[in-house]
Amino acid sequence: MKSCDFAPAFKQQQSQSPSPAHVLVLELVLEHVLVLVLILLPIITFSQRDSATVRAPEVFHAEFETTKGNFTIEVNRDWSPNGADRLFQLIASGFFNNNSIFRVQPGYVIQFGISDSKEVNRFWDKRAIDDEPLKESNVKGTVSFAHGGPKTRTTQLFINLNDNKKLDTIVFQGIRGFPPVGKVVSGMGVIESFYSGYGFDPAEDQDTIMVQGNAFLKKKYPELDYILRVKFVGGEK
Repeated sequence: MKSCDFAPAFKQQQSQSPSPAHVLVLELVLEHVLVLVLILLPIITFSQRDSATVRAPEVFHAEFETTKGNFTIEVNRDWSPNGADRLFQLIASGFFNNNSIFRVQPGYVIQFGISDSKEVNRFWDKRAIDDEPLKESNVKGTVSFAHGGPKTRTTQLFINLNDNKKLDTIVFQGIRGFPPVGKVVSGMGVIESFYSGYGFDPAEDQDTIMVQGNAFLKKKYPELDYILRVKFVGGEK
């Protein structure tokens, strides 16, 4: 269902100009319709859509509140301009709120970035960012976008739990490397404590997660940790 499907339609009638009483009734109806639209229209019409073209500051910080505690990242636009802009847009729109940390492989990576809303997932899935050359290495604590081939970076991120320099040069679906966009500056211990008992298994169900969201995850993978909310912190440069 498209976000614009809530627009009301009125049947045209052949009649004379409405009386003042009819005008008042029509105004009241329109007012109630507007309230209904504002309630029902998916959030992507406002915060997601408005933030989709925002440019990030050269450097910014964001704090992630999770079910295990907080961690903070620093994002450098010079490392990956397209990636930094997209990450800034996602945080600004509240995309990561109630995000599952669906992949936790100790000594390798943790991964997140699927919304609980299928409409929001569809919105961003249509807005992949252009590929970029790698400028920094995937060392422990760096944050990079996941991808599945040319121009497929959208919303999913991973954090390196080790020095994964092979991710700098590996050619995956014709694209070389995974460019880091930032790094963890505090709370690495929190990240390393996320539940890892499911390993890569939940990542095999990404298509289902995209549609069914957290309800599916909480039923099949009840021990997963979650990002509760994300906020910008500190000064921007």
